[in-house]
Amino acid sequence: MQIQRVFARSMATAASPVKIPVVLHGIDGRYATALYSAAAKKNVLEAVESELNKIGGLIEKDVRVQTFMETPIIDRAAKKAGVASILSSGRYSELTSNFFQVLAENGRLDQTRKVVSSFQQLMTAHRGEVQVTVTSAKELDTRVFRQLQDILKKSTLIEKNQKIVLSNKVDATIVGGLIIEAGGKTIDLSVSSKVAKLERLLKEAI
Repeated sequence: MQIQRVFARSMATAASPVKIPVVLHGIDGRYATALYSAAAKKNVLEAVESELNKIGGLIEKDVRVQTFMETPIIDRAAKKAGVASILSSGRYSELTSNFFQVLAENGRLDQTRKVVSSFQQLMTAHRGEVQVTVTSAKELDTRVFRQLQDILKKSTLIEKNQKIVLSNKVDATIVGGLIIEAGGKTIDLSVSSKVAKLERLLKEAI
């Protein structure tokens, strides 16, 4: 079944094309893009985003739901019935419910977490946001966090008019310094990378 057929009924009433904010690849990217297109035409992007995040959170919290979604040994009919039962208790929209029925029918429920992540990428691009992750050896305090945000706004990493969505990831193994990831670019200013570079230079010198 072609992915776009899933949403034929939902999209039939809206003839105007939808501008996709970023091109995604892979199975999850194609499904997320199809859902984005259908949701945009029904003007329910934010509602679908919220529902997907809710489902993603449920998968992360409940190992039984995660196992059900991702195990390959449950047949498709059972998965369709199971996912319908899961969604019926959460008051999900018809669009989201139908989407997950198609994932089950096509044997793609194991892609759910990736689809949720891909849809979030589409929504981030739709809002003109850029996700910036700053990894540090310990949690950054509010003052440093704001200073970083101001510096990044003026940097070449961020395009004009983009909104920064800044998050802090703690990783004690970097020892000190920072690792900044933004828009597919990485700037490694960590102490651990400098030590590794020094060790490599010393080995080459021997």
